[in-house]
Amino acid sequence: MADTFPPDLLDAQLRLHRARAEYQAFCRTLPWSVVPAKGWPGEIHPHTGVVTGGRADSPGYTEEQLMENARWRELQLELSTQVSTHPHWATLEGEAVVKARMALKHHPDAVPATAEPALKAA
Repeated sequence: MADTFPPDLLDAQLRLHRARAEYQAFCRTLPWSVVPAKGWPGEIHPHTGVVTGGRADSPGYTEEQLMENARWRELQLELSTQVSTHPHWATLEGEAVVKARMALKHHPDAVPATAEPALKAA
């Protein structure tokens, strides 16, 4: 059956979902440029005076932010490799592989229900 997955595969997919979500949240906290960069002014609407667009200067990433970014990327690569090279896929053929991979991404046991962290502090 396509929606019966080994527990270690479900766990890897769950951890991958969590890692991606946490990485996206982490990225939202970062400056807009990796290296220090000059910003630019926004445009003033001629009738309302509202300023749109523009960016403040970016201080660039700190050494800590660069290291944390690398940790998240490494974890996601490791987990996606675990999922995509799992021996379970060799038990399926043709379209069944594609359907099973899609089913895994939405399997109730592989979708985060809690805020358990994907990346443990080192």
